[in-house]
Amino acid sequence: MVKASLCVLVTLVLAVIAAQAQAVSPAKTTQAVMDAVVKQEVENAINCNPGVGAALVRLVFHDCWVRGCDASVLLDKTPSSSSVEKKAANNIGLAGFDVIDSIKARLHDVSCADIVVFAGRESARILSKGSIDYTLAPGRLDGVVSSAAEADATLPEASFSFQELKDNFNRTGFSVEDLVILSGAHSIGVAHRTSFQDRLDAATQTPIDPEYQTALRYRVNVDGHKTPNPTEKNNIRDMSPFFQGVSGYNSSGVNLYTPEAGALDNSYYTANLQKMVLFKSDWELNQDPTHFAGDKLIEYRDNAADWDLDFSDAMARLSSLTSSGPKSEVRKHCRRTNSY
Repeated sequence: MVKASLCVLVTLVLAVIAAQAQAVSPAKTTQAVMDAVVKQEVENAINCNPGVGAALVRLVFHDCWVRGCDASVLLDKTPSSSSVEKKAANNIGLAGFDVIDSIKARLHDVSCADIVVFAGRESARILSKGSIDYTLAPGRLDGVVSSAAEADATLPEASFSFQELKDNFNRTGFSVEDLVILSGAHSIGVAHRTSFQDRLDAATQTPIDPEYQTALRYRVNVDGHKTPNPTEKNNIRDMSPFFQGVSGYNSSGVNLYTPEAGALDNSYYTANLQKMVLFKSDWELNQDPTHFAGDKLIEYRDNAADWDLDFSDAMARLSSLTSSGPKSEVRKHCRRTNSY
């Protein structure tokens, strides 16, 4: 209750600062000002709700993978459709939109597309305790097209096989190595049961540690009485000591650099190699017939610094995917085009 009150107070203070700044703001926001505002807003949001950092990192992928980095994932509707990317099945659980709105309220002339990628970078830096950082240049424009059907056809699914994952990444110009690197973002965040139900059902399961599976079944069945589609933490590292114990989780080498739960680090690879990951698509990285992807899992499990650098590079390239939309603008409001 105290923390929530403090978050409200800080939010109000930032709103006052923003209002005062508007009266003296320059005609065009400099990158230094943009960096400072994004840092302040993201830090405040994560302090109020630690889970929002993972949501902002995820938002970068789900925006940029469809039509490039154009903030199309933020739209509530477009002049031609209300069935927008937010409503795609592959976008279940997307969050962090309110943080983007807060930043936009202070940076009127900055595109929403720039805000998405810069907020994602800041979140990654905070969640990794500075181990992940990369340089981005502004200048993206906002798209006016957003389609749920296109997002579902473009984004990789949790049920994909290794070959499907490889083909999906190749279409966007990313390699198998990039696939393994970016999958490491599953060290943070949560997933809905519908995204990993196939891992719990005997008829559809892919290899999964049986004790981990039993523990997951118990948790989602209990939570299922509260909500029809409960969420679970992506990373067993963030589960209770009891859950880890009954699963037989071996945490050797985990949390050497970032000791607390919720850190964006290489712990995903430790879990994956123990068959303690939620998604079928995670396990499928072990099914590369050339063994390249499997060897990369071992490399990143054993060398956190290598993964930090490679993840930074992959995120920088992801955040630079060019928009392929027919028309672009700098939106006045991130949730709708300027036509509304």
